[in-house]
Amino acid sequence: RATMKSLRFISAEAFVSNAEFARKSLGDVAHNLFPLLFKASYLLEQGEVIHDLVENWPLVDFNMGNLLGTTVDYQEDLSRRTCSVCLESCLTGLRDYVLNHPSPYMKRLKVVDLTGMKDVEVQVCECKKTMGRWARTQLLSKLCLELLVYLQQTQCNPGTFEISIDVLIDLFVTERNYELVVQALLKKYYCPLKICCVAFRTDNLALQKFFYIIKLTDPSLLRKLEIVHNVRLEMEHLEILFNSIHFPLLMSLTLPARTFNVRRFTATDERMLTNIGEKMGEMTQLTELSMSFSILTGRIEKLLSPLKTPLKLLDVSNCSLNHADVAYLANSFHAHHLEALDLSGHNILDLYPSIFFKLLSHSSSVLRILTLEDCNIQDTYVNMLILGLSPCQKLQEFKFLGNPLSSQALKHLFTFFCELPMLKNVEFPVPRDCYPIGITYPIDDASLCRFDHQKYETVAEELNLILLRANREDVKASTPLFGSYDAAVQETNNELGAYLIKSFKETLEKFTTSLNKMS
Repeated sequence: RATMKSLRFISAEAFVSNAEFARKSLGDVAHNLFPLLFKASYLLEQGEVIHDLVENWPLVDFNMGNLLGTTVDYQEDLSRRTCSVCLESCLTGLRDYVLNHPSPYMKRLKVVDLTGMKDVEVQVCECKKTMGRWARTQLLSKLCLELLVYLQQTQCNPGTFEISIDVLIDLFVTERNYELVVQALLKKYYCPLKICCVAFRTDNLALQKFFYIIKLTDPSLLRKLEIVHNVRLEMEHLEILFNSIHFPLLMSLTLPARTFNVRRFTATDERMLTNIGEKMGEMTQLTELSMSFSILTGRIEKLLSPLKTPLKLLDVSNCSLNHADVAYLANSFHAHHLEALDLSGHNILDLYPSIFFKLLSHSSSVLRILTLEDCNIQDTYVNMLILGLSPCQKLQEFKFLGNPLSSQALKHLFTFFCELPMLKNVEFPVPRDCYPIGITYPIDDASLCRFDHQKYETVAEELNLILLRANREDVKASTPLFGSYDAAVQETNNELGAYLIKSFKETLEKFTTSLNKMS
């Protein structure tokens, strides 16, 4: 569907489409037209024009989210286009803004905000090359260090050293770019471009390195902290982190798998858990918490009751919750504020249906995203599920992969989905009747793809037809077999794979050594 463009935007496109003419003429352009020209250049992927616009930016701030988002002249949101050509031109233009401006004293730029970029699966830019969060972290760090070297080696205008621009960015650090980012953060006070970390994600990093770099980011400014894959953070390390560093503005916290394991708890561990809960209670801005694949049986209340601000997002997937945990969630003040909830890996409809529906009922006025993957939802529970979901009129996403539902049950559910006015995205399982008889759930990875693909396609068409007949073509329905798209994992999957192979090799070597000692 084509988005309407104003005459101003059409004129801007015409102006920037001739890159040579546009670059020569920038000096005659009114300052208030720069944002318009930037969006037009971004849409047309005019890298050279983008570079020169940023190099000569006449305004006090440069906010990517606002510049590329919905504007009066062109409503399409371009912030989902993480186009490599455009973003590299933008960042090198920023470096050259510091170096090459004819009169440093005329420079007004104080804040550059790169946090508005959204990494998505499908890119519609012509070049088809993306620059994800990891690559943006890498390039900005590299440019900051290059800028410092250049300023030290060259006779620059004294005014250049007075330039100070805060560059707000969501950093993504792994083993591969760790040293570069550390150097850039260590030297940021000497660099005119000052990296300000608003959100920090780390994968594939030794714990010691994580503790070092997190202190360099200035945790007092951090709003989002994601410690995800292959960072061996356990409960005692989390307690040390919270005892030694304060996160006053932290709104979102993601912890790696197996951070908590209550099955081997001692009295010391109980004290630790209490302390962690109290420390999280001091984070008065915290509204999003993800703790998947930890074992938290019977301890949810201890962890969450100290929180003074209600949670809007909670991911406790595969956390071995019991009735007391779900009852606490349903009766807590968090329930009335939950906009996103993930209870995957729990047999909730079978074991505690009434308390689960109480939780749904309390969150129904605000709930936007619900994930119930691998919850052993069978055909016999479909009517019950529909009853529980009916009040959730603001639901936008429902993901229920990995449940043993038949084609008939899915059709029943899809007929109901048509009645949810805000629903936009559904992730549904391969129907049970597409798999060989006797398949057991949860299905292991080896058997996941061994289903009748032709039958699945037929059922998927029938499900989409139900949506179409109800004029709900706005709902996207899919079956991502190996889970939803994760831009960060996609960008660093080679490094992640290499890390897993290395870990497997080390485990095998330890096992072999143990066997040799025994023999």
